[in-house]
Amino acid sequence: MARITIEDCLKRVKNRFLLVNMVAKRVRQIREGSEYLVSSPKNEDIVVSMREIAAGKITVKEEEKESQ
Repeated sequence: MARITIEDCLKRVKNRFLLVNMVAKRVRQIREGSEYLVSSPKNEDIVVSMREIAAGKITVKEEEKESQ
């Protein structure tokens, strides 16, 4: 399988800071027992998380802002 890059993930995510937060949260979920959403044997959890984001399996849920 080809290498995953930050640029691959940034096609799906607005910026690098959001990407770091998404990957960190997903790695924690995987380490707590969540199943992989993409087939990626023999890879570290962080690589699997990035592959899932690049594949569009993980997205950001934007909260609605309150009007004042």
